[in-house]
Amino acid sequence: MRGWQVTGEGQPTEVMRLLAGLPQPEPADGQVLVKVRAAAVNFPDALMCLGQYQLKPPLPFVPGVELCGELPDGSRVIGTPAAPSGAFAEYALLDARALFPAPAALDDAEAAALHIGYQTAWFALHRRAALRAGETLLVHAAVGGVGSAAVQLGRAAGARVVAVVGGAEKAKLAQESGADLVVDRTREDFVAAVREFTGGRGADVVFDPVGGSAYTGSTKCIAFEGRIVVVGFASGTIPNPPLGHALVKNYTLLGLHWGLYAAKDPAAVRDCHRELTALADSGVIRPLVSERLPLEGAADAVQRVLAGRTTGRVVILP
Repeated sequence: MRGWQVTGEGQPTEVMRLLAGLPQPEPADGQVLVKVRAAAVNFPDALMCLGQYQLKPPLPFVPGVELCGELPDGSRVIGTPAAPSGAFAEYALLDARALFPAPAALDDAEAAALHIGYQTAWFALHRRAALRAGETLLVHAAVGGVGSAAVQLGRAAGARVVAVVGGAEKAKLAQESGADLVVDRTREDFVAAVREFTGGRGADVVFDPVGGSAYTGSTKCIAFEGRIVVVGFASGTIPNPPLGHALVKNYTLLGLHWGLYAAKDPAAVRDCHRELTALADSGVIRPLVSERLPLEGAADAVQRVLAGRTTGRVVILP
């Protein structure tokens, strides 16, 4: 089969190789072989190339952590491939207990982009932060993969959504996504904007996949009894927060490692998928797919996601 292979640790465009003669993966007990119909590009794909992700499959491996695939009976499923199999190839393996029906309302590319981003956002907002209708939700990187999901799910929950983005093009997309307030951090201070928008109260919930200055600024505009959910560190800077500040301002700092739920509480993941499917079928949520590329474009796409030069989800169509 045709597929990409990571042969070492380094920049994606330097260590990813497109090969035409890769062996088709053989399913072990409890696994199924799927034909890859679409594969969404994720930030962890870049971190795995760099050797900086918490999961390190042995080299060489096929990259790609999220797909929409076709079973032998023709039905569509979504999920995370079983390493060292990956999504950036014509075929991949899925664990039979960790695949989910693709929502009928979504095409292949949209379905491929649903699983990780929307599950992450749903668990962050509902399981961890207990977001309530009428609350103010501050979303960083609001037109990125998980950020755009958080904006849509926040709106679906009845929250007032403040979307923080970097640049005029991303600001326009955030406005189109339905955010109540869009802040271009390259032109204005999001801390001051949140304070003004909330009449000085601050954000009740912060969704932070960025870290660095995004996290630091969030602690300056968090509401009384607010909740900051740490989702990732796309900025490359992991904050070292003074816990005394959380005590004095009476806010809660929450971490989210969504992947743990598959091992610790798989039933919750399935319940979440049913909820997301219902929202997709009713037209409330729809993944923001900005690019649909052939298999040849995977390495460049991963590199651009690493550099923050994409919006929404970039999807590979093998």
